[in-house]
Amino acid sequence: MQYIKIKERIIAQIESGLFTSGKKLPSERKMAQAFATTRVTIREALSALEAEARIYREVRRGWFICPKPLRYDPHLTLNFLQMAKLQGRGASTTLLMAQRTLATQQTANLLRVPLLSELYHLIRVRYLDQRPVVYVINYIKAYYFENFLDVDFTPSLTLAYQKHYSVSYQSTHYRVSSTSLFGDAATALRAKQGSPAMLVERVNYDKQGRLIDCDLEYWRHDALCIESVAQFIPLPS
Repeated sequence: MQYIKIKERIIAQIESGLFTSGKKLPSERKMAQAFATTRVTIREALSALEAEARIYREVRRGWFICPKPLRYDPHLTLNFLQMAKLQGRGASTTLLMAQRTLATQQTANLLRVPLLSELYHLIRVRYLDQRPVVYVINYIKAYYFENFLDVDFTPSLTLAYQKHYSVSYQSTHYRVSSTSLFGDAATALRAKQGSPAMLVERVNYDKQGRLIDCDLEYWRHDALCIESVAQFIPLPS
């Protein structure tokens, strides 16, 4: 198929260094002219490249070459800013919403609390090298963190817990799955509705074994690489 040949030619240009990390690709119209084909065929090639995490699209801005993804090791107790700094990347966070709320059936199940329990509900967007890459929804048990909305928690919940409440994470239950970006998450990440994404769900426990919060992280699928080292324990014979 023609779009596969075009895709392979673009990959060759990326690997040769013609298109570097973060560089914007020519418009679909110009690419159609350059490859002597239709815009429909160009979009098929670009969509295939997006699925392979080689390029990404921003609404009303065009297509860009994907930077290296952030390496995410679940075994390391690092927050987003620490991970980015260790990997030589710039990172920042913007707070979109912070309010007290009551547990719905979904959040009650996540946090193992009765329906209508008091929670804090936070929504933040995290940026990697000024690019929005993850839409984060946090639910926090209000019982353990009095007046939490009055403290500076935007950069890091981990640091806010330690500084203001002497609470530290001890363990985390992870669940990673494939999903798509819709609604506010897609808008915040400047992504097309229905773009592929990774959902990282974390349920966090403190040093007393108490379940204190959970977060739902909607990542652009090209921006994250989950990487870890497993220790093999021999089974008894």
